Amino acid sequence: MVQLMPSVLIVAGDAVEALELFYPYFRLREEGFKVHVAAPSKKSLYTVVHDFEEGIETYTEKPGYRFGWVDMPYKKVNPKEYDGLVIPGGRAPEYMRTHADLETIVKHFFKAEKPVAAICHGPLVLSAYNLVKGRTLTSYPVLKADMERAGANYKDKEVVVDRNLVTSRAWPDNPAWMKEFIRLVKKSV
Repeated sequence: MVQLMPSVLIVAGDAVEALELFYPYFRLREEGFKVHVAAPSKKSLYTVVHDFEEGIETYTEKPGYRFGWVDMPYKKVNPKEYDGLVIPGGRAPEYMRTHADLETIVKHFFKAEKPVAAICHGPLVLSAYNLVKGRTLTSYPVLKADMERAGANYKDKEVVVDRNLVTSRAWPDNPAWMKEFIRLVKKSV
């Protein structure tokens, strides 16, 4: 019997959190998955690094490594070809969610109940498309009120799994986030 390689789509854009894009990209490939990355346009992405500095009450932002492996723009994605979806955070989700092509992609994964992983500000994409109502999830903690207003049951935990949805707070949660997502993808194929 031939074992098919699971296929995962990562959606990103400029100002994506570097570790929330690079970590799943390489970790999923290491697992033997076929991984494609889609963005608003096919180009090298500007990534960012958010961190905390003494005396500053919110995170600071610095440039990260360039991500040069975008395979296609959102408009060229056929979501039926993928077994799972990853939505990294950073500031990218703020503008990614305004793309109608991305909405079509994300809604496909929810309708088909395929595994979806979202981290940090990634759940903003889900709430923009009315996909969090009645779901239990986590995100970057400052989004708690946004998620609750959108109808989600918010938990401040390293990783939350609700059926096909795996969410985490930020890049320090990457190992737990990807472990649960990989488990769901393997179970679904």
